Amino acid sequence: MPQTFEVTVFKFNELDDKAKEKAREWYREGALNYDWWDSVYEDAERIAEILGIELKHRQEKQRYGMTIQEPCIWFSGFCSQGDGACFEGTYRYKTGAVKKIKEYAPQDEALHAIASGLLQVQHKNFYGIVADVSHTGHYYHPYYTTIEFSCTRYGCDWSVSDEIEKEVSELLRDFMKWIYRSLEREHDYLLSDKAVDESIVANEYEFTKSGAREG
Repeated sequence: MPQTFEVTVFKFNELDDKAKEKAREWYREGALNYDWWDSVYEDAERIAEILGIELKHRQEKQRYGMTIQEPCIWFSGFCSQGDGACFEGTYRYKTGAVKKIKEYAPQDEALHAIASGLLQVQHKNFYGIVADVSHTGHYYHPYYTTIEFSCTRYGCDWSVSDEIEKEVSELLRDFMKWIYRSLEREHDYLLSDKAVDESIVANEYEFTKSGAREG
């Protein structure tokens, strides 16, 4: 004969501290099984546009056969050697980038430094530097990229020196590092006690007294 058991369940806020931690562990196991990085990518793409970086795009197949255009940004993280982020695209001078980036992100000194650095090197080189960035190798890291330079200004008759290449390359890779830090912050926030607790409560999950998932 089938037997019926009654189980008393509790809302998250009704659990003691030890049970709450067990409930959080359950939630974190599947918390990031979606494209949680989309908002960071959107922000990075907008900032790239301001700086003068036109990101490449790739087609990503979605459910039901749909495809969408995704920026060519990749990352791995966040606790292994070789973790990082990189992008593919083309950088060229963009008028007003320093002013616009300060308006867009007034407190972000790292972005201000990147924009100012790019302006300075372009100013010294007649605003004609163009850099094409491609991902290489198996790791998603700023130094697993190839950056090729050219000058497309009308009548350009000079080649980009090694010193200029190094300076621009480091600034573009600084932006890759900025993307990685943004992804890491978003990842850590989504798995923080505060964010996990809010999501558990909002979804009205119920648990046993020990914090095990029920229902």
